[in-house]
Amino acid sequence: MAQAAAPGGAKRVLRAPALAPGDRVRVVAPGSTPDPTNMARGIEILRSWGLTVELGRHVFTKYGYLAGTDAERLADLNAALTDPGIRAVFAARGGYGTQRIVDQIDVSALRRDPRVVVGFSDITSIHGKLWRDTGLVTFYGPMVNWSDARTGPESAEALRKAVMTTEPVTITRDPAETAASVLVPGRASGPLLGGCLTLISTSLGAADSPKFNDAILFFEDVDEAPYSIDMMLTELRRVGVLSRVAGVVIGQITNSVGEPGEWDAAAVLKDRLYDLGVPVLGGLRLGHGNGQLTVPLGSRATIDAAAGTLTVEPGVRPR
Repeated sequence: MAQAAAPGGAKRVLRAPALAPGDRVRVVAPGSTPDPTNMARGIEILRSWGLTVELGRHVFTKYGYLAGTDAERLADLNAALTDPGIRAVFAARGGYGTQRIVDQIDVSALRRDPRVVVGFSDITSIHGKLWRDTGLVTFYGPMVNWSDARTGPESAEALRKAVMTTEPVTITRDPAETAASVLVPGRASGPLLGGCLTLISTSLGAADSPKFNDAILFFEDVDEAPYSIDMMLTELRRVGVLSRVAGVVIGQITNSVGEPGEWDAAAVLKDRLYDLGVPVLGGLRLGHGNGQLTVPLGSRATIDAAAGTLTVEPGVRPR
């Protein structure tokens, strides 16, 4: 039987089985080194769901600003992606370093034995690579380097439901978010692709950059001044990404500080997105901000900008 085509560059859409109590999961650090105290809290949360948590050998290794050498971080990641007993791979934290190893990721086991993959920020590169090479639906959500002050019980429950149930995920616009005023009414559907805007921008042309044709582009970012957001969106315009998408959803634009009298982040987003002719929905609690939620990347999503909702098909399949 021919494979079903998947917009966005993948050959077909793969979903891992939903996680269940007793499943072995592996925590790895493809980028920077996590904090041991925060990690202990994240592991406690995963164990409270009945999961058996294992750590990659080099999770707490420090090599400059990286969690070990490229070879060490890659070995941990590939071991987690190829071990037939591991049902999910959770990123310890982001930071920096994933792009240094992403081209050497071993995807051979995923096509026949897909598993849950969770992370955000720097992990955007892994999401893109796995989608491009295998069509695997992955999860953009909190990492194991857990902060209760930023990601409380609602964040934990959203992550649990995303990876342990087959319920659709609906994210509703939060009026308190920086980009909440950014809205172009309309409805659109397509695979939800994207992640951290900086990683989307710096991956263009590389093997971890999805094809965004007819996709719902999702992005968020942290500590980027409005002019920097302008620069990255202008880049996406110039290379044709924004002319090919079916719609745009904007997550948490966190700590974007500009000079007095200049555009703020919301003004930049309106200037760069309002003329695309597609629905645009800002203000979703996805990203680096407080109350971060979880969303499947690669699953078919529908924007209803007027209603302020993004609805995404389940990221896992029944066991």
